[in-house]
Amino acid sequence: MNNANTTRNTNAARNTNRTVLISGASIAGPALAYWLGRHGFEPTVVELAPALREGGQAVDFRGETHLTVLERMGLLPELRRIQTGGSPMHFVGEDGRTLLRLPAEFAGGAVEVLRGDLARVLYERSLPHTEYVFGDSITRLTETPTGVRADFRHGASREFGLVIGADGLHSHVRQLAFGPERDFVSHLGYYAAAWTLPNYLGPGKGPAGYNVPGRLASVGVDHRNPERARAFFVFAADELAYDRHDPEQQKQLIAQAFSGLGWEVPRLLDSLREAPDLYFDSISRADVATWSTGRVALVGDAACGATIGGMGTGTGVVAAYVLAGELARADGDHRAAFTRYENRLRRYAEGCQKSGDRTGKFLAPGTARGIRFRNGLLSRPLFLNQMLKMGEKISSIADLPDYSGRPAESGLADQ
Repeated sequence: MNNANTTRNTNAARNTNRTVLISGASIAGPALAYWLGRHGFEPTVVELAPALREGGQAVDFRGETHLTVLERMGLLPELRRIQTGGSPMHFVGEDGRTLLRLPAEFAGGAVEVLRGDLARVLYERSLPHTEYVFGDSITRLTETPTGVRADFRHGASREFGLVIGADGLHSHVRQLAFGPERDFVSHLGYYAAAWTLPNYLGPGKGPAGYNVPGRLASVGVDHRNPERARAFFVFAADELAYDRHDPEQQKQLIAQAFSGLGWEVPRLLDSLREAPDLYFDSISRADVATWSTGRVALVGDAACGATIGGMGTGTGVVAAYVLAGELARADGDHRAAFTRYENRLRRYAEGCQKSGDRTGKFLAPGTARGIRFRNGLLSRPLFLNQMLKMGEKISSIADLPDYSGRPAESGLADQ
């Protein structure tokens, strides 16, 4: 009798766990929703923004694992059709003379697309099996005997079997279920900013970057709209106190950090005053000791992220694939699935994340000697090729399971 009751309770829990609330509609969230829907779950994605975010920096995929997951999603042909093609980047002196030229694949990987384009493709692929709620956010999570009750800023409270935080480095789900951001996010000594401006460079100009110690200013033509250009700035600074929702305050911080510099900097700072689409954030990393608590789990940058250079986009897509696959294999048993998901992904994700620890120092070395050393080292083809091969190796998993079939095809046993 007790065994029968236990079986019924387990089956009831698994059935309840078919409903999954995902916070975040950028990259990992829609990717997870796609796979959950394919495996027979019922995902709901809630996103604070009123609509999909357009534009954004270019993001890339590299290495066998990234491309394998994209292929299993059926996305490779479309992403190759809309890819940027990458752009060789060159670093220049104050007079505009080229000091270092990097090939397109150094930053662009095997496939490079704009973040907004990737988000749109993932949204469209996941939409047939996913409910999307834009312009809202979770305010409270309360675990119940059969699921998690989610309270929302605007919508009515609802209960879901599971909740997944796919809402980035500054994850709100992580804050609600795991603790304050200061316990998990570490500042790495730099800040990054990006915005669009009218293209005054002329057609086909790839990004050019100008360094002084601790600062990088760069600009290049927008891949999608040749009438626009995109500025990207990086500067070293201790952790700053500022309002993440006040772009005017952020513009002042950027202007102060780059005041008095030459090259194209004055013109770029002039364009910043009118920029409607400023991105500004610290270069940081997230480290969470355990990626799940009860019925709540984290995926992508919320679990193990880096602002720039940590292969976060590719890692997020791979993590979404593995998390959904393990939930399908476990028939909704979240305890087993969350454990297997983390065991498979943690070492891989942390290896990719470490690349981001060096991003600020690479883009904006702290000394003039450091700038010369970087330029000299990367001017050597042998060293550059070794770095490209290392990136492919770090981004690959030797034993990536195949979850791509329907649940009945994939089975529950480990492969």
